[in-house]
Amino acid sequence: MKKLLVILLFALSSSSFGQNNTPQSSDSLLYVQLTGIVITDSLYRVPFTRVGDMTTMRGTIADYYGYFALVVHPGDTIQFSSVGYKKKIYVVPDSTTSKAISLVQLMTEDTIVMDPVDVYPWPSREQFADAFVNMDIPDDDLKRAQKRLSPQEMAFVGALLTADASTSYSNYRVQQQQEFYTRGQSPVNNLLNPAAWSDFIKGIGTGRYQLSQ
Repeated sequence: MKKLLVILLFALSSSSFGQNNTPQSSDSLLYVQLTGIVITDSLYRVPFTRVGDMTTMRGTIADYYGYFALVVHPGDTIQFSSVGYKKKIYVVPDSTTSKAISLVQLMTEDTIVMDPVDVYPWPSREQFADAFVNMDIPDDDLKRAQKRLSPQEMAFVGALLTADASTSYSNYRVQQQQEFYTRGQSPVNNLLNPAAWSDFIKGIGTGRYQLSQ
């Protein structure tokens, strides 16, 4: 009878010991709320950074202000990636017992060098070669120069240029002479001045003045 009781107690103790040493299920793992902000070395926020848990293959995307929140486990590997920045890795400490971790992740700018791309107004090289060969270019240098030196072309270029120092000084001297000439009396009214009207009409013909329609 005593032997039977000893065997029964030994079996119960072995069963209890086996249950205590069974590994924990995934439901009993410690969940950690990982929150933080992604910034650069210059303390600028990095919006829309991809935050991925490489262990569980889950992740999230930071908002416009660089804030993110993700549920992880101790020991998980977290990867931060964004276009124009080097990837960063953060490992959740295995020994953590906290249910919340706040993180400030620094990102380093990365220079991406791409192959040069040549953009042409023609869909293919064949069409470009055909347009280049059949291009109508005058053979006479004098004709090309005369075309560029036409009154309309010169007036257009002259309207784009600002007055140089000599022209500004000449205009100032003319204005100063007019002030000396009319000192002590009313200014001259050029509305009835034929010379002023003649100069005005010549200016319209040469493109000095632009007419608004």
